[in-house]
Amino acid sequence: MKLVTHTFISKSAKWLLFLFFSGICSVSMAQYGNSDSSFWSNVRYGGGLGLSFGNDAFLIGLSPSAIYQANDYLAFGVGLNYTYSKIGDDKLNAVGGSLIVLANPVAALQLSAEFEELYVDREFGVFSNSYWVPALYLGVGYGMGPVTFGIRYDVLYNDNKSLYSNPWLPFVRVYF
Repeated sequence: MKLVTHTFISKSAKWLLFLFFSGICSVSMAQYGNSDSSFWSNVRYGGGLGLSFGNDAFLIGLSPSAIYQANDYLAFGVGLNYTYSKIGDDKLNAVGGSLIVLANPVAALQLSAEFEELYVDREFGVFSNSYWVPALYLGVGYGMGPVTFGIRYDVLYNDNKSLYSNPWLPFVRVYF
């Protein structure tokens, strides 16, 4: 038996995308008018890599991202996400993207908001389904140089659809 469910990006996600790209265009135009600096000199790259394996289990997660450092206190950007998990005969693939906003009210403190939309395809025994799952992570971290350690909370957490077992997730962010 194969159960397949498909939903499209929600209206709120479309509004977030619109507002995010409007902000990028505004900052890009402001930078274009300023001959002293270049847009690309303020772009930083980074992301994350996750790997786990054990008895008949394997997980890999890749999440490259790029942020635009608007000033010393604010950065925003985009990210891509891919996760593959296999435990016994059960498999999960998740692919999607995210919008990221980082605020540093003081040098070592980083506040973050990240909207993520993933397309999940999973097979658990004879049960199989595919669906979109949104997540909105609000986080706080301690940063030193390009590395930030912290914790984030998914305010849209759903027990039945989320990739994670609970809404609290530790993180390590690196941007160069």
